[in-house]
Amino acid sequence: MKVLVLGSGVVGVTSAWYLAQQGHEVVVLDRQPDAAEETSFANAGQLSFGMSSPWAAPGIPVKAMKWMFQAHAPLKVRPGTNPAQWKFMLSMLANCNEKSYSINKSRMVRVSEYSRQCINALQDELNLPFEGRRKGLLQVFRTEKQVADAAKDIKVLQEFGVKHTMLNVAECIAREPALARVQDKLVGGLHFPDDQTGDCNLFTKALARKCQEKGVVFKFNTEIKALVRDGDEIRGVQTDHGLETADQVLVCMGSYSPFLLTPLGISLPIYPVKGYSLTIEVNKDEDAPQSTVMDETYKVAITRFENRIRAAGTAELADFNKDLPAARRETIAHSVSSLFPKGGKMEEAEFWTGFRPMTPDGTPIIGGTRYKNLWLNTGHGTLGWTMGAGSGALIADLISGKQPDIDSDGLAFSRYG
Repeated sequence: MKVLVLGSGVVGVTSAWYLAQQGHEVVVLDRQPDAAEETSFANAGQLSFGMSSPWAAPGIPVKAMKWMFQAHAPLKVRPGTNPAQWKFMLSMLANCNEKSYSINKSRMVRVSEYSRQCINALQDELNLPFEGRRKGLLQVFRTEKQVADAAKDIKVLQEFGVKHTMLNVAECIAREPALARVQDKLVGGLHFPDDQTGDCNLFTKALARKCQEKGVVFKFNTEIKALVRDGDEIRGVQTDHGLETADQVLVCMGSYSPFLLTPLGISLPIYPVKGYSLTIEVNKDEDAPQSTVMDETYKVAITRFENRIRAAGTAELADFNKDLPAARRETIAHSVSSLFPKGGKMEEAEFWTGFRPMTPDGTPIIGGTRYKNLWLNTGHGTLGWTMGAGSGALIADLISGKQPDIDSDGLAFSRYG
């Protein structure tokens, strides 16, 4: 079959790879001049398989109220007149209960753990150059309450067999020696030995080249205008270069997916939650993180590449606003400096922003639609890099009519009724 993949971020390119591996003719369309030029460009860098959790959690509404009055809050809201913003917030609030949290986290961990297996197999086969490290992830706690709150996550981790260990301060330092300078700020941590790090942009570009070697055609600088419907099927995709036809169409357009689907009567509950990152040159190896350190207080992930640190955080609800406010930079810089005061050249850091395609329940949308040849692999939020390989393999199996390696129940758009 000929399959059109719309979008060449990490989710689109991994999907293209697995579809090509199953013998399909694959064409990837993207408006950018190369792969991974938008949300996959400068994200946090951590492959946080074990830490995959929905933002909609019990207690978040109360925390959100407190964050409104904090200078370095992990959540910022710019209230606007866009109904989608208010609908997203209300839907997210509806998921902030124990039952929904458990269901949503179990779905996310299912995809993430599968993705860990997939990316390990990919790397063993292809040895892609993306500055990857397999040294785990350390979530650091600054308060005893944070330690207590981790208990509900541990229950789900145990259910899915995700390796994890609660650490005291000395054990945290053993994992990340540079934390010895700030040990008085910490009370403990949660370590995920199977989590990894790596530059998503480098990975996606390298995998795109491997796709091309397999015969996948990438049509860059191509603006996707609309899906062309013919009854209960999609006949093709209208672009600024003409009509592209195919047997199957897969949408992997992140935050922009709803614009394409709404005219077809499919209202995707995806909102562009804005995130920021700093890319920092390392000063000395011994003063920098060795893998990913997740600062639970500020919700900032601090990740080590070879000679760079990538720090990312902040969830901002501001629609498609690409501004780079100094205050957001200061929040991320504050987290990095408080844990790794001599880690990198902060004054020279590159500041970036991107739109995370968030669903209210935190779970990506992977599966079919009411149109028999239209498929979705989108809405991964902050976890597109983490879930990319697994969701790509899963959707390729579903499109091919094969039995997937994991249960796809609860992942499709149909879960929204």
